[in-house]
Amino acid sequence: MELPLSATELHRDHDLMTLLLKVAEGDQSAFTTLYEATSKAVFGLVLRILNDRATAEEVLLDVFTQAWRQAGNYDRGRGTPIAWLMTIARSRAIDRLRSGKHDQQKDTLEHAGELTAQTPSPEDHTVIAERQKMVRQAIESLSPEQKEVIELAYYSGLSHTEIATKLGHPLGTVKTRTRLAMIKMREMLSPIFSR
Repeated sequence: MELPLSATELHRDHDLMTLLLKVAEGDQSAFTTLYEATSKAVFGLVLRILNDRATAEEVLLDVFTQAWRQAGNYDRGRGTPIAWLMTIARSRAIDRLRSGKHDQQKDTLEHAGELTAQTPSPEDHTVIAERQKMVRQAIESLSPEQKEVIELAYYSGLSHTEIATKLGHPLGTVKTRTRLAMIKMREMLSPIFSR
C-alpha cells in the first residue's frame, strides 16, 4: 500500500531541511524557527520515554543543543530533518533513562492543561494519524518474535544483549529477528520516507 507524501509534507520537509542548512551555517534565527516547528513533537517523544516532565524538558534542551552543534552532520539521504531530530531525542532520552538521573513521577493534574495546549493543528494531526496507522500496521505485520524484540528495543531502550538476556535467547537470534523486522518495516514504511 504505497501512500505518496502529500504536498504539505513535502513542503514541510523542504522547509525544515532549508532551516537545518541555515542552522549549520550558524543562523540563530533559523534555529529558533526550527525549534518552534519541531519542539512539540520532540518533547512528546521524550516525555513518553521518560514519563517525567521536568526531566523531559532538560532532555529537550540537550537535544536542541546537540542539533545546533551537529546540524552540519545532517545527511538528507538518511531521513527527513524531523526523523534526524527524533533519533537524537530518542537516544538522549534513553541515555537519561539508563543513567537513572530522573524521578519516575507522573505529571500532576495541574499540568494537564499544558499538555493539551500542545496538540498539533488539524492538518498536522491528520498527517501524524496516518503515519501512526502505517507504523502500527507495519508492527502488526511482524511475527510475534520480531514484534517482541522491536518493542523491547524501541520502547524500553534495551540493547541486543539485554534483550537476549531478558528473553533467554541467543544473541544471534535476537540480532537476526531485529534485522529481519527492520527490513520488513522499512519496506512497508517506504512511502513515509521516500522523497
